[in-house]
Amino acid sequence: MTGHWEPARVMSTDECVQATAEVAALPTIEITDTEDVFRIEVAGLQWDIGVRVYEPADPAAIAVGADGKKIGAFLLHGGQDDWRQMIPFATMLSSKFGWRVVCGTFPGRLYLQDPSRNWPGDTMNPDGTVRTPIWLKDEFITPDQYEVVQDTSKAARYGTRTLVHAKPGTTFWYRMAAWPLVMEAGFVEAMRRHFPVDEYSIYVQGHSTGGPQVCMLSQRVPNIEGILATENSPFGYIAERLQAWGGALGKVEGYERVKTAANHTKRADPFYEVNIRSWRDLARYAGPEALGKEGPAALMRLPSLMEEIFEKWDKLLARPLFKCEYVITEDIQPALTQAAQVTAERLGLSETETDDLVQHYLGLARELTGPGVKRVPNTLFGISKNSRDHSKEVYEEVVLPAFAAMNPAPRTALTHFQAGVHQLWGAEPNLPQGILPAVCRQWNQAVQEGFFLNAKD
Repeated sequence: MTGHWEPARVMSTDECVQATAEVAALPTIEITDTEDVFRIEVAGLQWDIGVRVYEPADPAAIAVGADGKKIGAFLLHGGQDDWRQMIPFATMLSSKFGWRVVCGTFPGRLYLQDPSRNWPGDTMNPDGTVRTPIWLKDEFITPDQYEVVQDTSKAARYGTRTLVHAKPGTTFWYRMAAWPLVMEAGFVEAMRRHFPVDEYSIYVQGHSTGGPQVCMLSQRVPNIEGILATENSPFGYIAERLQAWGGALGKVEGYERVKTAANHTKRADPFYEVNIRSWRDLARYAGPEALGKEGPAALMRLPSLMEEIFEKWDKLLARPLFKCEYVITEDIQPALTQAAQVTAERLGLSETETDDLVQHYLGLARELTGPGVKRVPNTLFGISKNSRDHSKEVYEEVVLPAFAAMNPAPRTALTHFQAGVHQLWGAEPNLPQGILPAVCRQWNQAVQEGFFLNAKD
């Protein structure tokens, strides 16, 4: 293999339909699905981490890539969800292409109290209490540990937000300060457990705000050889620029930006804040995506569009539906700094150790640099036609130049799929699984044809 394979710059709807048929026609490999929940100690606290493993039932059926190693994938969901969001990816990659796939769940998002992992009830309760993270089985965040806040400062993007602020000195406060370290350590350990360095090359994907997390992990796990960045937000500092480019409202193909960087105010979420999701978080995607698919006429059926949103929301209530990772995904440096300082004070660290910890936290939102540092792996970008935040223009003007400026710069490529939305597995006419089959086929081609071969120093 020479490593000179290049993906198509544009993939038409017809080509996505053809790819769907070709993937469906591939032999189906019998696969297994197992859960691995393990406990680690980070920053002087115990944390439970959960992953799901999808792989061929016959170990001999695990595929081998262009580098001669078995193919592994580590997948992370978007912020409000859990591993279940990535099941369509995992089952297709494993059953059609023979990959071993590990799907992670963000720390605190796995419902540890029930084997079903289904969160009970609603995100917000009539008595004013809300759903909160569970970082350790049987340890609950009680209502006296937080304050609920209604916020309209970002109404254009979110509507009214329900926010939870951890109170200083509580378990909630200290866990909110320390969890960024767990995002790092927990998934480094997960990949160590399931992808031995001498056997596997790992390719990572993080849907949406899972993307900055896998970008961060890509330099911290020795056998991660590539980033599969389809609808995958980049490193936090670049993702912040991406959001600024569209004034936090993004852009729909065929229409001008509603806002630009001149209208943008950088996020300032404190480290102790959790965003409790509602139907509004579906609406903020459904509107732009309907515009892209149907044009302005979509507004003429607004009641039915809202009914679709409410119906979908009801079906999601067993998922976590809360979010707090903006401190990393949009490089909120004051929040990362304070979180590190709170953790350092709790641990009794010296001034020098505290400064080192602050730098460690800040490094979670950007690539590592310097002598002996593993380079950023080669990165295969992909964007859907009707994605709000991931437009062709913002990739050409912001994301790709930022990766090109890295030292050393990874090899990159971008495919613009002429179908699909941000949740790229969403059904469309003639595409019952959205563009997912086309995406998975492309990923497999990239691994098998050597796109990632020169990712090593």
